[in-house]
Amino acid sequence: MDDDTATEILEATYRALCQHGYAALTVKDIADEADRSKASIHYYYDSKENLFAEFLDFLYERYTAKIAGVEGNTPREELDSLLDTVLTDGRRTPGQEFRTALLEIKAQAPYNDAFRTQLAKFDAALFDQLREIIAAGVETGEFDSAVEPAVAAEFLVTAITGAHTRHVATDRSIDRFNETITRYAETHLLADAPAEATH
Repeated sequence: MDDDTATEILEATYRALCQHGYAALTVKDIADEADRSKASIHYYYDSKENLFAEFLDFLYERYTAKIAGVEGNTPREELDSLLDTVLTDGRRTPGQEFRTALLEIKAQAPYNDAFRTQLAKFDAALFDQLREIIAAGVETGEFDSAVEPAVAAEFLVTAITGAHTRHVATDRSIDRFNETITRYAETHLLADAPAEATH
């Protein structure tokens, strides 16, 4: 399969997933979005699960490019940029339908080794990026020397993951979670952070 065909099918999978959700999604739905026959999709992917394993790889490449591309002149600016990238209100990221469908896929992970392996890569990529930024901040003195980068990164990954789940499940504002997590970073990471800093 050439790259153009793969991209066409995987982008159609994205659109179909947003429209139908994971549980109700069929290969025919994806074929309709790609303007292809169901048989042509099956030619490249012999099951919905195999297609979604490839789809998660497709998303992973885009995700890692996005979080690796955060900008900032200091570790704090890079951290703020990264948090803004992964915790936004949807203007620059996939909408509510996609987040809901992705949560459905995550719910399959305990029963699907391929999904669990793929999703763990997203988790590890975010953890590594956070740990590197925090370690750089500790080294430059911008972050408190008592901060353990791996521990702080683990907490932030857990908080970010929980924020996305709560946003989908309860429709609470992702911007509010962004503010809360940013406040945590200012209170617990910055060296000599002012007590009144809240944003």
